[in-house]
Amino acid sequence: MKSQLLQLAFEIELQDGEKLTLPSSIVEGIGKGKWLITIQPKTTISDHLAHDAFLKSYAPEDEGLYDDY
Repeated sequence: MKSQLLQLAFEIELQDGEKLTLPSSIVEGIGKGKWLITIQPKTTISDHLAHDAFLKSYAPEDEGLYDDY
């Protein structure tokens, strides 16, 4: 059986003066082939302010309770 890692994500926080370094285990795991490496800042919106928070806040038996009439 052939397996392949499709996505690997790390969350890091750098302090003033720190530089990003990648663990050797990650660097060594990258071999021949095509790779997409993305580095992006983490959003500052906390989970409790997400737009879908309301949708996750009621029970299935409440379905239809907030429908417009």
